Amino acid sequence: METPYHIPVLLSESVDGLALKPGGIYVDATFGGGGHSRAILAQLKGGRLYAFDQDEEALKNLPEDKRLQFVHGNFRFLSNFMRYYGEEQVDGILADLGVSSHHFDQAGRGFSFRFDVDLDMRMNQRATLTAADILADYSKEELCRVFRVYGEFRQAARMAGAIVKAREEQAVRTAGQLSDLLRPLLSRQAEKKDLARVFQALRIELNQEVGALEDLLTQSLDILKPGGRLVVISYHSLEDRLVKNFMRTGNLEGEVKKDFYGNNLSPFILINNKVLVPSPEEQELNPRSRSARLRIAEKR
Repeated sequence: METPYHIPVLLSESVDGLALKPGGIYVDATFGGGGHSRAILAQLKGGRLYAFDQDEEALKNLPEDKRLQFVHGNFRFLSNFMRYYGEEQVDGILADLGVSSHHFDQAGRGFSFRFDVDLDMRMNQRATLTAADILADYSKEELCRVFRVYGEFRQAARMAGAIVKAREEQAVRTAGQLSDLLRPLLSRQAEKKDLARVFQALRIELNQEVGALEDLLTQSLDILKPGGRLVVISYHSLEDRLVKNFMRTGNLEGEVKKDFYGNNLSPFILINNKVLVPSPEEQELNPRSRSARLRIAEKR
């Protein structure tokens, strides 16, 4: 039985959150396996969908549909591409952040500690920098920041120190080397979970995922029509906090701005005040969905 490229998380909840108009213009910022795009296209009649993905392998999943325009690029350049295609504004933007199941299950890409392969982790295979290069070139302070901020490790300084010391004798270039090196510093009870966080931290840093999300959010203010919906599924507390702050205030800092009468001046209306998470049934069917958080907002 062939393993699916990716099982879309919170599929019905996120697509419903777009409040689709049959003739509307929409953006799937993270095409991947195409699950969300297909669900959007199923409800469009004469509308248009722009699907972004920087990974060449996503091209294999494209459906034959004249309403779909695939954009082989990073969603952080949303505004530029929309101008290129002559679209001033759109009716909705959906972003399912994180990594497709395919990337974790394909050994050669180096996203998982389960396979002892070179530490690649590039979402854009045209890029030159790899995760192994980060381990080779970053200072102890820079490595500490990566593990502390993106992995949320209290022992980030010790982890960074271990890598710097080890690379004096031999470069740390494979998943097996990195796992063996850091395993003594991780929790025995949660070893697999901790190793997953190590690899997650490197992946987020390498692919500049937080910066890309910040760019997408800020650009959505101009790209969305009044009444347009912003739908974001995140898998990391830092990402979710950014999305939460932005939707509540219209800025990345989460600074609430009010008028003379004390009314919130946020350009968005929250559709779900409480974050949506996968049902117990979905989490059982797809364990990788457990950390997913869905937020929806509508532009005023």
